[in-house]
Amino acid sequence: MNCYFLSNFVPMKKIVYLLILLIGFSGCRLLNPSLMLRTPRGYQYSQMKDTLAVQEYKISANDVIEFRLYSNDGFKLTDVTSSTATGGQNLNQSALQYTIDIDGNTKLPVLIQTKLKGLTIRQAEQMLEEKYSLYYIRPFVMLKIVSRRVIIFPGTGGQSKVIPLEHNNTTLFEALALAGGLSNDGKAYEIKLIRRATDKSEVYHIDLSKISGLPEGNIVLQANDIIYVEPRLRISQGIVNEIGPILSILSSFLIVYELYYVNRPQ
Repeated sequence: MNCYFLSNFVPMKKIVYLLILLIGFSGCRLLNPSLMLRTPRGYQYSQMKDTLAVQEYKISANDVIEFRLYSNDGFKLTDVTSSTATGGQNLNQSALQYTIDIDGNTKLPVLIQTKLKGLTIRQAEQMLEEKYSLYYIRPFVMLKIVSRRVIIFPGTGGQSKVIPLEHNNTTLFEALALAGGLSNDGKAYEIKLIRRATDKSEVYHIDLSKISGLPEGNIVLQANDIIYVEPRLRISQGIVNEIGPILSILSSFLIVYELYYVNRPQ
């Protein structure tokens, strides 16, 4: 009996190894099904340009802009869009909001369709002041984006946040601080910044675990950026629950093998 068992142990061991390998290859999908935005080995990230860290925010499609227009360089604070003199009062009472359409245009008073997509706030203000100079004396334009936001996954499930960008040049560091920083399980050296481009999404790999990552941490965020901090994998009760059925099947297989192959009469 013992000789028979030893002669059959090697193939059985190979079967067990094969099952273990199958579990290993299923890896993260099996043991960590909530892990998002995986990248395969050797994935080619977009190249981080030196100018990204100092680039200003640019108006994009679906932005909602707050628009104010005054004459005389704003000295008299006369609201020419509603013909109401503010007389130095709060400017917010004359603010109007407009949405940038998918083509980058918006419908403004007098000018009708105006393309603003791709311009910084100051560039858009200067361009509109030039256009309104045909109708008003020394026009003064004030623009503000009121709908900008980014999505942050800080490294732990259930803690993701949508962060509004209240300033024109909000950096990655500022957004992470507004989200409460990285979670205890977040990998500072495995951060993905996903940015929508014209026909595809650009994915940047950022390492903030070292002081050399300062330039990348100061990148100016754009509307709808996704910041994903890869979480550290932990063996938790949830994982035990996931692999429990597999271990049960493996145990049943070993029992059947023991009964019908190892201990059968010679």
